[in-house]
Amino acid sequence: MVKEKKVMITNKTGLHARPAAQFVQKAGKYDSKIEIIFEEKEVNAKSIMGVMSLGVGKGNEIIIKADGDDAESAVEELVDFIQVEMKKEDE
Repeated sequence: MVKEKKVMITNKTGLHARPAAQFVQKAGKYDSKIEIIFEEKEVNAKSIMGVMSLGVGKGNEIIIKADGDDAESAVEELVDFIQVEMKKEDE
């Protein structure tokens, strides 16, 4: 099953350094193939180098795409991480 969702990055630092590492760690818990799509580039969401290479900043929209048996729960958790947990770091 393929599941994808568009999400906007709203925290101050974007998907860099610590948030990127946390994102990759969460993605790594799933068996599904998970990718981030940003400006026509697709990277493996389980690769810290891939995620960092995108240079996703505040105000950018990304698509989180997962393909596998746990795709739906993977996308839900990763979107929640971006919308809730990453935002908390700004407080």
